[in-house]
Amino acid sequence: MASRGKVLVTGAGGFIGCHLVTYLKRQGYWVRGADFKYPDFSSHNAHNADDFLLLDLRRQDACLEATRDIDEVYALASDTGGSGFLSSRKAGTTHNNVLIGLRTLEAARTRHIKRLLYASSLSVANDPSQDLSSIISSSTDSDFLVRQQTARAEQQLGEYLCFQYGVDHNLETRIVRLPNVFGPFSPWEGGRERAPAALCRKIALAKLTSSPDIEIWGDGQQTRTFCYIDDCVSALHQAMQSSYPISAILGGSPPFTINQIADIIIQIAGIQVSKRYLHDLGHHEQFIPHETDLPLVVGLEPPTSIEQGLANIYAWIEERVRVHLLNLRNN
Repeated sequence: MASRGKVLVTGAGGFIGCHLVTYLKRQGYWVRGADFKYPDFSSHNAHNADDFLLLDLRRQDACLEATRDIDEVYALASDTGGSGFLSSRKAGTTHNNVLIGLRTLEAARTRHIKRLLYASSLSVANDPSQDLSSIISSSTDSDFLVRQQTARAEQQLGEYLCFQYGVDHNLETRIVRLPNVFGPFSPWEGGRERAPAALCRKIALAKLTSSPDIEIWGDGQQTRTFCYIDDCVSALHQAMQSSYPISAILGGSPPFTINQIADIIIQIAGIQVSKRYLHDLGHHEQFIPHETDLPLVVGLEPPTSIEQGLANIYAWIEERVRVHLLNLRNN
């Protein structure tokens, strides 16, 4: 098969990035991955890419090296994680992400890249009229909400830079707003995991240790939109090839509460457990996309159902938990 061109995936050591490398290779592209680390799991290793560079993408020289002889850039690199990871790291992660985004764009301009796709978040447009002063209060949720608002501001800045580089430097850009993406080979412990992976870990641990309950942050009524990883990478490729400068990915399913996601996973695990709520760690904000005027792209037809996607990630995480427990017993 003749190559369809040379593409760069930044953040190729991360969850979405490593899946995207594999997908693009199957589509016939020559693919370079760039990240400060290799993918965490061996079945999605660096050898899936034609070239994999270990680079600090906060540096301009590193971004210039990564974009050498490249036609298109999927800019996925970011310093991020779940709520547990971000709780005390917002200044540092914002600093890193702004540098990565700006220097990737500058390298793309310098290298005369044909097209660049910037991965943003659906939360950018969630209640855009709200400002920081309106959410600072004496409530236990205020610190979390401030962090979420600054996260939106960071993504908005990334989108603005992407758009402005397109206007000022004739760089063809695509902005894609992502929902909560989940699936096998995602972080599942240590704070960087998202809600589906965290719930799978907790429920698998409860199953394998015969625990009577699991912990849920907040009251479980937080609402999110979810997208399975296979649908996400297909949609990213579709968005890159489209004529839309900005679009959004939805997973083909309606929004779900954390309680509903937990209940589906509990049924998949085949156990009975009760939920113990940690209200002081939660929040009530709803991340439901408001930008109904944006073009919506989904990958596979039909998209993966939430039940099938959760069954896939649960089976993968339960095996990881099983091995972890076995290692603890043997040490």
